[in-house]
Amino acid sequence: MADIPADLLYANTHEWVRSEGDGVYTVGISEHAQELLGDMVFVDLPDVGDEIDAGDDCAVAESVKAASDIYAPLSGEILEINEELEDSPELVNSDAYGDGWMFKLRASDESELDNLLSAEDYAASIEDED
Repeated sequence: MADIPADLLYANTHEWVRSEGDGVYTVGISEHAQELLGDMVFVDLPDVGDEIDAGDDCAVAESVKAASDIYAPLSGEILEINEELEDSPELVNSDAYGDGWMFKLRASDESELDNLLSAEDYAASIEDED
């Protein structure tokens, strides 16, 4: 069973969200998602300053198995991207919830957090997939 930290929220499309305070959120993909994709070979991230809407495909994770869109779990402005993924996309595999984070955004509508899943609900949703 993949690690699912209890202090994060999750989209049913396998992105995780961590509050950094002041309306800023860090986004990555879950350990379960990176296990499904396999070894990462390339990550295409949005540009700093991009405005995205919840549900938009805003990034691409390419692995030895497939390329997969990464969807915005919240609407807002991209504040920062993880530039280390450009040279080391394998960080997503080795530390999905730490060094493998993808981007930070300032949420424009924090009520969208209500649409995300708790760790418990996310765990149940991926069990249903199996």
